[in-house]
Amino acid sequence: MWWQDLLFGVWNGATAWVVLLAHVIGMLREYPLFDVARDGSWYHFGFLLGAGSPFLGLLRR
Repeated sequence: MWWQDLLFGVWNGATAWVVLLAHVIGMLREYPLFDVARDGSWYHFGFLLGAGSPFLGLLRR
């Protein structure tokens, strides 16, 4: 269903920053930043929303 892909994208996008930092220091190599198995436009849209969400709070001021 489309909403599942959207929610997975938001979750993976929001946690991507933590996973990226863990990858940089050599941890969590078994967890990818982006789930290629859920390749679809709703997942991509949700991932962009989730990855951009920490920065949306900065734009509020």
